[in-house]
Amino acid sequence: MAGKQNKNHQTNIENSDTMTNRQGHPVTNNQNIRTVGNRGPATLENYDFIEKISHFDREKVPERIVHARGAGAHGYFEAYGTAGDEPVSKYTRAKVFQEKGKQTPVFVRFSTVVHGKHSPETLRDPRGMAVKLYTEDGNWDLVGNNIKIFFIRDAMKFPDMIHAFRPDPITNIQDSQRFFDFCANSPESFHMVTFIYSPWGIPANYRMMQGSGVNTYKWVNNDGEAVLVKYHWEPKQGIKNLTVKEANEIQGENFNHATQDLYDAIEHGDYPEWELYVQIMSDDEHPELDFDPLDDTKIWPEDQFPWLPVGRMVLDKNPEDYFTEVEQSAFGTGVLVDGLDFSDDKMLQGRTFSYSDTQRYRVGANYLQVPINAAQKRVATNQEGGSMRHEPERSAKKNPHINYEPSSLGNYTEAEQTGKEHSPKIEGNLVRESIDRNDNTKQAGETFRWFDDWEKDELISNLVGDISECTQVIQDKMMALADEADEEYGRRLREGLEEAAKMMKDDGSSSRNPLGNKDAEKAPDKAEKKGKDADPY
Repeated sequence: MAGKQNKNHQTNIENSDTMTNRQGHPVTNNQNIRTVGNRGPATLENYDFIEKISHFDREKVPERIVHARGAGAHGYFEAYGTAGDEPVSKYTRAKVFQEKGKQTPVFVRFSTVVHGKHSPETLRDPRGMAVKLYTEDGNWDLVGNNIKIFFIRDAMKFPDMIHAFRPDPITNIQDSQRFFDFCANSPESFHMVTFIYSPWGIPANYRMMQGSGVNTYKWVNNDGEAVLVKYHWEPKQGIKNLTVKEANEIQGENFNHATQDLYDAIEHGDYPEWELYVQIMSDDEHPELDFDPLDDTKIWPEDQFPWLPVGRMVLDKNPEDYFTEVEQSAFGTGVLVDGLDFSDDKMLQGRTFSYSDTQRYRVGANYLQVPINAAQKRVATNQEGGSMRHEPERSAKKNPHINYEPSSLGNYTEAEQTGKEHSPKIEGNLVRESIDRNDNTKQAGETFRWFDDWEKDELISNLVGDISECTQVIQDKMMALADEADEEYGRRLREGLEEAAKMMKDDGSSSRNPLGNKDAEKAPDKAEKKGKDADPY
C-alpha cells in the first residue's frame, strides 16, 4: 500500500541530466511557452520562460546580446493615406498613416544579429532593421530583420538558439556543428537555414536589403475591428546579395563596408529610400491555409495576400554622435500606438517582454529619457527614481506632491479613448504545445525552387561545407529535411556530402569557423606559415 502511495504522489522524474530552473524546479517542457490553446495568447505567469529570457537578457555587459554591430540614420516616413486602393482608415486608425503626404520623423538602426560589436559586416547572419517612428501619439517601434521569417516559432527557444549560434563558451569560436545541432533538432528552422545559407545570408549593404516586421501584428480601426498584418520594407535602390568569395574579398579590404556605405550615401545626398507595404488577413485561424498565419517561420503568399503600399521612408541625416544615437538607441516590439495591436504570435509575445527588459538592463531604467529614445511629444508619468534619471516628468502636474493615480488632489488623469476598444474573444485551456499546422519544410522547398541557379549553387556549396564537418547524426537529420523539402534540394545536398566525405581524410577540418566559410579552419596554420620572421627589440 505504501508503495502505491509513493507512486500516486510521485513528482516530475528527475536525474543527474535533468534540466531545472534557477529555483531547482525540474523543467518538463523547454520547447513551448504556456498559452491559451496551442495558438495563444501567452500568459504572464510563464515562470520558466520569464526566468530564462530575463537571465538571457542580462548575460552580456554592456554590449547588446544580439544586434550588437550596428549603423543608423535619421529620416522621415511619408504616408500615402491609403492601403493599396482603399482608404487606410478602413483597416487602422493609427494617425501616422491617415493623411497623404504626412511626414513623421524616424530613426533607423541596421545591424547584424549574432556577431559582436566590432565584427566584420560581411559575415553570414540575419540583418536587423529597426525603425523608430516619432509619431504624434508617441513612439512606434517597428523591429524586424532583412529575412521575412525566423528560425523558431516559440520564444521559449530563443536563448538556446542564440547560444547555439554564438561562439562556443569554451573556445570562444563560432562552431557550425553547434549551429546545425540546434537546427537539425529544431526542424522549424529549415526554411530560415535555406535563406541564410544562400546569398540572402550576406546582403551587399544596408541600403540594398529588404526589411520585414517578421512577426504578425494587428491593425485596429475606429470601430475596434482588427485585421492581421505583416510589414515589408522594399528598397528603392534595388536588392543585392553577396557570395562567400565576394564577401571574403570585401572583408579583406574593409570590415566596416556597410556602415561606410550608408554614411557616405547620406553624406553625398544619395538618400536611401524604402517603400512600406503591408499584407492584410482577416483575424481568424484560416483553416483553408496549410500554415498558421501566426507562425513566423512562414511567408504569407503574395498571390493570396497582396502587398499594399502605405508609405515611404527616406533617410537623409547621419548621426551627429555614434554612441549617443546609434549605440544608445533602444527598440521594443511592444512599442505600439493606438490603431496598432499585438497578435497572438508566440515569438512576438515573448519578444515584447524581452526587448524592453533588455533595454532597462543595458541602457538603464530611464533609457526612455535618452534623447534618441524619447518621444517627441509631452511625456507625463508617475514613474520615479532609477539610475541616471534626469527629468522628473511632472512639469505639467497641478500638484507635484502627488505621484500616484487616481487622486482628487490634482494629479494626472486618464485620457479619454475615442476609438472603440479591440477586445477579441479568447477561450481555451492553458497548455504548452506547438501550433497544429507546423509543416517545417514545404515553404523551404518553394524557396529553393524560387532561387536562381547561382543562388542554389551557392546554397548547396555553403551547406555542404559546414554540414560535412558535423557528426553523422546531424548530417542525416539535415539531409532528411532537404529531402522532404524538395527532391533536387535533397539529392544535391546528399551528393555534395558524399563527395565531401571522400575528400575529408585527414585534412585538419574543423567545424569551428564562421558560418559558411568552409576553409576557415586553415587560417591559423596559414598565418603561421605566411608570417615573416622578426627579431626582438
